[in-house]
Amino acid sequence: MVAVLLAVVAVVLAPGAPAAYADSIRQQQWALDTLHAQTAWRTAKGKGVTVAVLDTGVDGSHPDLTGQVLPGTDLVGFGAKRGESSWARHGTAMAGIIAGHGHGPGGDGGVMGIAPEARILPVRVILEDTDPHRKQARATRGGALAQGIRWAADHGANVINLSLGDDSKTAHPDATEDEAVQYALGKGVVVVASAGNSGQQGDPASYPAAYPGVIAVAAVDRYGNRAAFSTSRWYAAVGAPGVDVVIADPDRRYYEGWGTSAAAAYVSGVAALIRSAYPRLSPAQVKRLLEDTAQDAPTGGRDDQVGTGVVDPVAALDAAAKLTPGAEAPTAAAYAKRYFGTGPDPVRAAMARDGSSGIGLAAVSAIAGAVLLAAAGVLKWRTSR
Repeated sequence: MVAVLLAVVAVVLAPGAPAAYADSIRQQQWALDTLHAQTAWRTAKGKGVTVAVLDTGVDGSHPDLTGQVLPGTDLVGFGAKRGESSWARHGTAMAGIIAGHGHGPGGDGGVMGIAPEARILPVRVILEDTDPHRKQARATRGGALAQGIRWAADHGANVINLSLGDDSKTAHPDATEDEAVQYALGKGVVVVASAGNSGQQGDPASYPAAYPGVIAVAAVDRYGNRAAFSTSRWYAAVGAPGVDVVIADPDRRYYEGWGTSAAAAYVSGVAALIRSAYPRLSPAQVKRLLEDTAQDAPTGGRDDQVGTGVVDPVAALDAAAKLTPGAEAPTAAAYAKRYFGTGPDPVRAAMARDGSSGIGLAAVSAIAGAVLLAAAGVLKWRTSR
């Protein structure tokens, strides 16, 4: 499965022509207006929250990310290196969407993330599609994703962003990955994943988006419509901007990208805002908050295209203030009724006037022996027929 996973996730982001530089970059970030970022930032900006970005690596020296990227880990161990064209492009783009703080006077230049004060924990689990070592990684690093999820959960992540997925024809659940996701959820970590980019190829299920407890994110355009490429599936929780998204690149240029990868990154950032303001809320509560407060809900309240609607950080933060923190992981609840009846009352032998049993022990033994002998005879008869 993981070999296919690596082939798919590497083409999630499709950079186009370079966007304009400096002050015009912020003006092109339509997603910030759609998500009412300025209003949300009055409550939280992600301070104190760590978002693990499991991807192709993150360029922590990028001007829009300086000071935000923590020491991470490389679970691939080979492939392109810093300065090469195939190094950390996708991961840096996702990190910028989540926690970019811009640069220059007043931070007015470059990309601003939805949670600009959150920290990024980079975990390299895949290689870029253009990396010449990608095939080698597919063949030898199949368990990197599951390992990375556990590593992130054990190293301080509050949110895990999985802007990747296997939605090929052979895609199927992987027990090791599923167990890793449940491990992270059990430690109180919110897990977010892209719903998939096969909306025009039959909408196959994508993993890890389809694992229980994951917040699966579909992509919408600036008008709130589902992007044609966005996979429609039962697991879709919410939608988020995923078309014409301005992204930062290690080459210090900016591009317009598309994909449910970008949408998942935005939702990871929103989860960071919630966790910053209300750190004791459980992953299940955060997921439910995002679903219950989404804007532009489809007819009937939910559909497979965009889940319950487009994520609304302001509404989610307002609703979070009214919640009582729940358990980090679901716990087994006691069954309200008896599984079985009480059963018949115990049969007690009548007591003789002299205090002895009305049926003597010898009689009971004789009866029991006769029954056993009869049973043995029946068994012998059946086996000898």
